[in-house]
Amino acid sequence: MFARKIRVEYQENGRKLPCPLKWLDSFSMRNFTNASVFDDTLPLSDGRMEIGSSVPVDQLKDAMEDWFRRKGYLRKDSQLLLSED
Repeated sequence: MFARKIRVEYQENGRKLPCPLKWLDSFSMRNFTNASVFDDTLPLSDGRMEIGSSVPVDQLKDAMEDWFRRKGYLRKDSQLLLSED
């Protein structure tokens, strides 16, 4: 659907793990109504999303990391990693 495919992982205890689809869905559904810059995000599976060409990856990472921490998904000492395929 969208031109850019990204991998969404988190680092915990020295391991990279794919973000669960539940986390990605939670973020995307919230942003369909609250942050229009992230409307063009589509979770596909664990650790995979498609995004539109106008979505700024650095801002997406910061917003996702903040949301995941507030929801209790991402621990304080864990780090979110986004990369384009």
